[in-house]
Amino acid sequence: MNVVVWIIFGALAGWIASIIMRTNANQGLLMDIVMGILGALLGGFIMDFFGQPGVTGFNIYSLLIAVLGAVVLIYIGRLFQRGGTYRA
Repeated sequence: MNVVVWIIFGALAGWIASIIMRTNANQGLLMDIVMGILGALLGGFIMDFFGQPGVTGFNIYSLLIAVLGAVVLIYIGRLFQRGGTYRA
């Protein structure tokens, strides 16, 4: 059951990040899940770098950290997709 909750949590975080970065039309549910889960990991590393706790469980703080990480992942993906130059 815990795995299912993490998948739902990842999907929600990835979906919110895709709306923020305006990639919602290009991403499907699977990509939202992947971005959300990887975003939670990256967000945890970012927060750890600044001396703050990362993802602490299933709460709003953790969702925000996962969304932050997913937004950074989407931004990095855009940089690679466009050859290193970012245009909004």
